[in-house]
Amino acid sequence: MPVSELREIAELSRFYGNNPDFTFLDLGDSSVKSAELLYIKPDGLALAAVQSTDMLALHWNRLLEIFKLPTNLSAADYDMRARNIIQNALVAGQLGFPSMETPVHMVIDYRFVIQLRPALVNGMLCAHNAKQNCQKLFPEALFLDYCTPDARMATLLKDALQQNPLPNGKQRQIIFLQNRGVIVAADSCDEIKTIFEHICTKLKQAYRAANIKDEITTPKDADPDFVQEIAPVLRHRLSFDTDRRVLIHFVGKGNAFNGPLTLSHIAYTGSYAYHGDGSAASLQAFQKKHGYLPKVLNISDQALFVCANDLGEAQSIKTALYDAMRVEKLSQAFGGPKYLNKKQCEFIENLTLESCLRAAYQSQAGRLNKRICLVTGAAQGFGLGIAEYLCAQGGIVIIADMNLEGAQIAAEMLCEKYGSKRALPMKVNIADEDSVRALFAEVVAICGGLDLLVANAGVLRAGSVLEMSLQDWNFVTNVNYTGYFLCVKHAARLMAKQNHNGLDSDIVQVNSKSGLEGSNKNAAYAGSKFGTIGLTQSFAKELVEYNIKVNSVCPGNYYDGPLWSDPEKGLFTQYLNTGKVPGAKNIDDVRRFYEDKVPMHRGCQPEDVAKAIIYCVEQKYETGQAIPVTGGQVMLH
Repeated sequence: MPVSELREIAELSRFYGNNPDFTFLDLGDSSVKSAELLYIKPDGLALAAVQSTDMLALHWNRLLEIFKLPTNLSAADYDMRARNIIQNALVAGQLGFPSMETPVHMVIDYRFVIQLRPALVNGMLCAHNAKQNCQKLFPEALFLDYCTPDARMATLLKDALQQNPLPNGKQRQIIFLQNRGVIVAADSCDEIKTIFEHICTKLKQAYRAANIKDEITTPKDADPDFVQEIAPVLRHRLSFDTDRRVLIHFVGKGNAFNGPLTLSHIAYTGSYAYHGDGSAASLQAFQKKHGYLPKVLNISDQALFVCANDLGEAQSIKTALYDAMRVEKLSQAFGGPKYLNKKQCEFIENLTLESCLRAAYQSQAGRLNKRICLVTGAAQGFGLGIAEYLCAQGGIVIIADMNLEGAQIAAEMLCEKYGSKRALPMKVNIADEDSVRALFAEVVAICGGLDLLVANAGVLRAGSVLEMSLQDWNFVTNVNYTGYFLCVKHAARLMAKQNHNGLDSDIVQVNSKSGLEGSNKNAAYAGSKFGTIGLTQSFAKELVEYNIKVNSVCPGNYYDGPLWSDPEKGLFTQYLNTGKVPGAKNIDDVRRFYEDKVPMHRGCQPEDVAKAIIYCVEQKYETGQAIPVTGGQVMLH
């Protein structure tokens, strides 16, 4: 196979994969043929990501064995034997797996093949009058009645192509698959583009003639108080147990789709959306009827939500939801939507892939098992280090900070390292109640609840009691003391709504060793930290009623952080310049002096604190505690 042709099919794949007019969620297939080999996109690889080196090569002659399988085999036996034939046809030494529809590409004569699921096309194919309209608008195309997307489809297509050639005897280049999508084949990629342009032009004309606008608008005009009230309640009703919590993501106000349109939609949104008041009884009735809990919920026509394991899945469900709504609307131009029947839906609902994905989710879960975590003051320093550790342990982490740009950079870094949508930035001033209220409202709209608040944000203004200004005193107190109160107030209100049926939540304040013993010429800071331990103990006694544990962790000095190590303003530099450490000749001498105060002979690290935080979450019998993380520098007595 010439490298140029592999490059062409990869470029064409990316062209359509990156265009939402032709596919959603990068779904689709592509292939190119040589005299002896079929090169096809691996199953599960997004069209938008395909490179020439990704294409899997399969031997033609080995794939032909599929057409020799007995026709009287059960569906399960047929699929098992077909899967073995496809795997055996792979050229040795390749990574990736070809899809079960690989033989479909083999029965097409043309060199290049693209299979897509454009909403414009599915608006026609998911309609009652799909076949008649297809034959009217595209007489040159082949229309294939709905068939299960498995290896048997290749035999059906092979027979249909042979029985319905073009007038010139050649194969048809456009194949419309009812409630599925479209296959376009040609001997050049440019010709495929031309054919798709022709299809889209014809369909747009048909929609305009029927006065159907190709758009779906879901304005976010729902009552915000309703969203804030119902989302956490839905979350606790749809969560399985303390180790399997779901995420409830608000997507707007409007009606959901009314039935199963395509297998691609079902894979993400489920066959049916929930329509109801969100009560436990109605959700249980939905589960009893359909065999699963809903992924899309229309609550009393007041708000539309998706239910997912994480933010990445929530975004995928939302994308599929909007595509389904668009297809359903467009189908009105061709007689209205024709939904898949129960048997057709059950095929995708029972796919082994679905159970594999669920098993993968469980096996990859860290100690926080995708709990929703919020860390204040997390754009840098201790907070960022804590946020990263929580991400590494499976948490979905909200980076909350006054420095939104820094929070965005931090979240981007964590997403690159731990996966898309694993961290997201939000702005907050914890000393301003309106800002704190807005922060938790955003958390509810995006996540539906919160499992762990790490109250890390704090400030320090050192100085003698003889010299300190009231302004500096109030600044430290407002952030460290009042800010902690405000965060707990609004976090606890949210947590209390979701903490039923055994669910619990945690609030962990990052205090300081200065909250356990006084600090010379640092009274404002130490006083705020002593005071917040009192708050922790008081909050713990009150909030235990709502299954909320409240603890503090008290780290020692973070010598690697900017407070100590900044080369210009850091405390090491200041102490060297002021001669605070007798005999110190350089910064290393100053650092060594302070490290020697610690029995462990080192400063505290974010990971040390994060491990103490996770201990607070995992243990079930401690609340109201102040846990030292000081390397022995401060010991409880």
